[in-house]
Amino acid sequence: MPYTIHFAPLQGYTDSVYREAHAQVFGGVEAYYTPFVRLEREGFRNKELRDIAPEGNLSAPVVPQLIASSPEEFRRIATLFRERGYRRADINMGCPFPMQARLHRGAGILPYPDEAKKMLETICEFPDIRFSVKLRLGWDSVDEAQALLPFLNELPLTHLTLHPRIGTQQYKGATDEDAFSRFYNLCIHPLFYNGDIHTLADIHSITARFPRLKGVMLGRGLLAFPWLAAEYSSGVSLSVQEKKDKLHAFHALLLESYSSRLEGGEHQVLDKIKTVWDYLLPDAEKKLRKKVLKSTRLAAYMEAVKAMIEG
Repeated sequence: MPYTIHFAPLQGYTDSVYREAHAQVFGGVEAYYTPFVRLEREGFRNKELRDIAPEGNLSAPVVPQLIASSPEEFRRIATLFRERGYRRADINMGCPFPMQARLHRGAGILPYPDEAKKMLETICEFPDIRFSVKLRLGWDSVDEAQALLPFLNELPLTHLTLHPRIGTQQYKGATDEDAFSRFYNLCIHPLFYNGDIHTLADIHSITARFPRLKGVMLGRGLLAFPWLAAEYSSGVSLSVQEKKDKLHAFHALLLESYSSRLEGGEHQVLDKIKTVWDYLLPDAEKKLRKKVLKSTRLAAYMEAVKAMIEG
């Protein structure tokens, strides 16, 4: 039996349009996580409310994610999820963005175990929601998540996802598989590995080293190669032509959905759809990618995309 694949959230990329298109065209993913919902000036951002709206999340199995530093913040966001009909939620304790870390959110709460525990204890106020936690090894020490693990082991969680870097690394430098191994050996919850998984060989290498994993969470690897989860889950590799056909269908869905949602005309749609190419097909010819990104009219952009996909 293959291990389970989850799709990591990436701010600015994996919105509901992207998740729906990926689920419809590629699939192979058991759960898609939303970019985190936060409280800002005591309220919610319209963009985040729209992203978790049930009517916009019909194809992809979605788990909304929250980021909080206190029981009060946690309570407000979890209540929102419940009101929107969600019965699963993920708690972000891994975000490395300094703006969030300064507020003791994401990985920034890990050096403050008392605050983390108070925030996490709020789980018990929502017995109708099944929670999971995504975290890093720590903010500036690999021992911080390890120190919190006995407490995490006592919580009623569905699973944990660990990214084996510290927050101050952001996404740079090597992952620390030895530190992950120490956490893995003492974790009693189902555990997912997240970080620097870009190929089928990477998935097989991680699951071979850590056979008790529940699965792996893919982020940038799936943005680059959106068929990766489907190939792994099915055990069948897509042909070059199948990949091209699916990429055309995927891109057409994205373009149609963004065009119907965005009201700023062609330029706004272009600005949004071009972000897909920040990661997609990283091995494509640079000249072709430049043509896509430099396009200022939709017709020229579509012609450049066709050339990019066809390679």
